[in-house]
Amino acid sequence: MPFVRLSALGFALALLAQPALAQVTVLDEAQDATAAQGSDAPPPPCGTAPITIARMSWSSAALLADIHAKVLEKAFGCTVSVIPGDLAATASSMGSTGQPAVAPEMWVTRIADVWNGAIEGQMVRSAAPTYKQSTFEGWYVPSFMGVAGGPVPAAASLADFIAAAQPEGKVRFISCPADWACAVINRNLIAAYGLTERFEIVEPANRFEMDALIGEAVSRKQPVVFYYWQPNAVLAQLDFTALDMGAYDEAAFKCLASLTCPDPKPSAFAPEIVVTAVVDRLFTDIPAVAGYFQRASLDLETMDELLAELNETGATSQSVAERFVVEHEDIWRAWTGPVAP
Repeated sequence: MPFVRLSALGFALALLAQPALAQVTVLDEAQDATAAQGSDAPPPPCGTAPITIARMSWSSAALLADIHAKVLEKAFGCTVSVIPGDLAATASSMGSTGQPAVAPEMWVTRIADVWNGAIEGQMVRSAAPTYKQSTFEGWYVPSFMGVAGGPVPAAASLADFIAAAQPEGKVRFISCPADWACAVINRNLIAAYGLTERFEIVEPANRFEMDALIGEAVSRKQPVVFYYWQPNAVLAQLDFTALDMGAYDEAAFKCLASLTCPDPKPSAFAPEIVVTAVVDRLFTDIPAVAGYFQRASLDLETMDELLAELNETGATSQSVAERFVVEHEDIWRAWTGPVAP
C-alpha cells in the first residue's frame, strides 16, 4: 500500500474516529469440491466468463493482481482480465455491480463504510488475509549494530542497547515527515520509552529523503534507529532487524496518535485488516477459484523481496509475477490446492 499519506500516513489518526471495525468474514474452509446441487456435472473450474482482477495503483497490489492472474491461468486454465482499480471505487463497484471479481489487497479499515455496505448487500466476501501478518509498521535497526543472528531487541530495552552501540552522544532516530501521522506517534513512543535524551529525532521532508538518510547511515555503518512500514522494497534491499514493539494497547495507541498526549504509554503500532475481496458469485459459480483465494496469503518478507525485484532496471509487475510463478511454486501450489493439475 502506498503509505505516503496513509498508515504512516494517516491511518493512525483516522483510527480515532473510525466506525466500528469493518465486517470481515474469512471462511475457514475452502469449497474446492462444492458443486451446485442438482447439476449433472460440476461447473468448469473457471466458469464461462473471464475473471476480472483489480490492479490497484500501488506496487504491492499491482504485483498481487498480476501474480494471481498468472497462477490462475497456469494452474486452472482460467481466462483472466486485469483491470485498473482504486481502493474505495473498486469496493463500491464490487458491491453494486459484482465487477471486478477480485481485489487482492483491500485495506478494509480505511474504507470501512464502503466495505460494510458491500458486505451488507451480500455481494462481496473477504477470502484470505492478503498478508500473514497484520501489523505493518514498526522500528528497525541495522543488523551491523550487533543484532544479526541474536535475539530481536525489544523497544523497551533500547536505552541499554543504544548505550552499548554508542556510549556517548545521541543516536539518530529517522522518523517520517512531520506532517504524517507516524511522526506524532514516533515522538510520543520515544517519550513513552524514556528515550528523549538518547535520540536525535530526524523528520525528513519526504519519502525520498527518508530513504536517502537510512541508506546513508547504513552505508557508513552509523548507529541509527528508524521507523518504516511494510510491504516495502527498502527492507529487502538492506540488512535490518525489526524491534519487538511489544503488545498493541488500543487505549495507549489512541493517546500516542494525539498531538497532546499527556502521558504516553508504550504500544505496538495498530494492526490493520487487509484482505482479498471476492464477489459472492465466485463461491457458488466457481468454487475451485474461490477456494484458491481462501488460501492465498503471502508473508510480508516475500512481498518485500518482490518489490525489490520490481526496482530492478527494466522490471515490470508482469515480469516479476512471471518470475514468481517460476521460482516460488512452493508458495502458490499451496494456494491452488488439490484441484490443480
